[in-house]
Amino acid sequence: MITGKKVKEILKNGEFTPAKTRVAMTPGQSLRVVRELQELSQNDLAKISGLPQSTISGMESGRINIGVERAKVLAHALRIHPAVIVFPGWETERAS
Repeated sequence: MITGKKVKEILKNGEFTPAKTRVAMTPGQSLRVVRELQELSQNDLAKISGLPQSTISGMESGRINIGVERAKVLAHALRIHPAVIVFPGWETERAS
């Protein structure tokens, strides 16, 4: 077992490989990840959001653009901010 003291020593000596913190993801992939994390099927999300299941499938696969208005509806249904769907790869360091 690695203790906090050992972790500090490893960090100090640079004996580690930093984990990758960002993953390139499309809005459709982001939608799928959030939906699956909430253990919802496409049919479940369709019922909650009022959007057809076929539209959700198309958005997740990239055949249909999500757009701002659909992102708002989906975000409300998933109880997340629309930016999580629309800007999945946003990095604040690069935005400045």
